[in-house]
Amino acid sequence: MADVKLENVNKVYENGFHAVHDLDLDITDGEFVVLVGPSGCGKSTALRMVAGLESITDGKLIIGDRVVNDVHPKDRDIAFVFQNYALYPHMTVRQNIGFALKLRKESKSEIDRRVEEAARLLELTEWLDRKPGQLSGGQRQRVAMGRAIVRRPQVFLMDEPLSNLDAKLRVQMRAEVNRLQHDLGVTTLYVTHDQIEAMTMGDRVAVMDKGWLQQVDTPQNLYDHPDNLFVATFIGSPQMNLVLGTLDLGGAEPHVVVGAHRFDLTPAVLAERPGLRGFDGADVVIGIRPESLEDAAIDAGRHPSTIDVMVELREGLGSEVVAHARLDARTPKVETAQKDPDASFTGGGGVEVVARLDPRTNVRMGNLATLSVDVERLHFFDQATGLAIRT
Repeated sequence: MADVKLENVNKVYENGFHAVHDLDLDITDGEFVVLVGPSGCGKSTALRMVAGLESITDGKLIIGDRVVNDVHPKDRDIAFVFQNYALYPHMTVRQNIGFALKLRKESKSEIDRRVEEAARLLELTEWLDRKPGQLSGGQRQRVAMGRAIVRRPQVFLMDEPLSNLDAKLRVQMRAEVNRLQHDLGVTTLYVTHDQIEAMTMGDRVAVMDKGWLQQVDTPQNLYDHPDNLFVATFIGSPQMNLVLGTLDLGGAEPHVVVGAHRFDLTPAVLAERPGLRGFDGADVVIGIRPESLEDAAIDAGRHPSTIDVMVELREGLGSEVVAHARLDARTPKVETAQKDPDASFTGGGGVEVVARLDPRTNVRMGNLATLSVDVERLHFFDQATGLAIRT
């Protein structure tokens, strides 16, 4: 096992495209770190630099106690699990898993022992004499994992290994990869564009955008304390609602005005975000998670601040109701991480807000609804920089 450190790592291609900027990332021994971000953000390029499949333009890569910038991939003691499995179709499962050991000229008895051990761990024993074409997608992915395991590397690198699986199998394989990594204790760097995958698998998650590392933290801290608007809107589904509000902190009742609505800010809110004092009288971006909104009739006065919205779409999901609505307020002019613009419900003017409501709600399409707002869980961002306003 080993630590992995990327120190000010850059990747610039011959055509001048700067794919990765000053990447600083420390992965501790045995840790599972997920690199996540939209397509083209530089996450796979960063992974390939760790693997040695891409050269490093500038900066330093350290695995264990060695600087490995110029070390050949086969000498870095890493194992790479690819998106497309990269199995040899003419070989059996047994031969595929043991192939790397054969190249190392390990003894047949040692190869057999380690292949059998990996097969038991991955529940592949009964498939060892079959070829990849006779296996399901999930079984082929297990074979690819087995080939990595038998090498006993210092580091696992995984590049979207579950993206070719159907939704149900992805959920199952997420749990299996997590269990496997926990049991083996191997330092792991895992790349995905799926934020749900990132949040459910990683000890820590590193969010990238346009080649820049935006934030590294535990999944819960990323969700609860995003450093900027990109992270705030990339992490979470449905994504965070954003509206423009004006702070008024000078009177006896500090508050923020959002359209025709007023949210009173408690001493606890201000104590946790002392930086808000520097924005008194200014417009700021207010972030509201969908679960921080509730049907006021059900909320029963627990959260006195409310908004009136026009409901344009109601999605009943059994355990909850997701309501898409319009709020008469100003839209902030900021760059966010809209993951799928086509999935956003588009209607009239104002700001679209999405709320995750108790299934007992009576909100209906085409009707006005009053939603309570949990002011304690609001997020505040500087409109000019996109950075969270906290200290």
